[in-house]
Amino acid sequence: MRIDVPEGKDPIAYVWGEMVPGIGAAASHLSLSVYEHTTLGLREFEAARLRIAQINGCAFCLDWRTERDGRRVEEGFADAVADWRATDAFDERTRLAAEYAERYALDHHGLDDAFWARMTAHYSQTEIVELSMSIGAWLAFGRLNHVLGLDTVCALPAGPSPAGGRADDASRGPGRTAGR
Repeated sequence: MRIDVPEGKDPIAYVWGEMVPGIGAAASHLSLSVYEHTTLGLREFEAARLRIAQINGCAFCLDWRTERDGRRVEEGFADAVADWRATDAFDERTRLAAEYAERYALDHHGLDDAFWARMTAHYSQTEIVELSMSIGAWLAFGRLNHVLGLDTVCALPAGPSPAGGRADDASRGPGRTAGR
């Protein structure tokens, strides 16, 4: 870890809460909102989230699986996300979610008219904005946690989140809510 955390303090709560209380609380709220208020289907949501986790290299995010109504994506889904161009496990919306996440993170200047024509053929403008905000949150929070070494001290929370997944409360910060 690259941040000094006082002995006895939870690293995530300390960094995201005590060190920067004004910013950390807002970040935690955004992180939870991505999960609590999404209208996206589980597969496209997870395809985008996992692609960002793969790009960021965030250990916690790579282990996380969003749960909705007792359902999670199938085993092997993360491998399919990594192989989004060639996998036959995805419909077009799921493939586009993985592609958009990758291009958003690595080549946002290359999002050309041909790409947007494909996106708007499968996603509403509202869904595109929601997916963009979600990807932005995952990119920022996952990268921050990985860069600071917090992703290796995150623990998967045991309780259900308000959105039906495994998550801790907002005071624990994005590292505990898989808000990446």
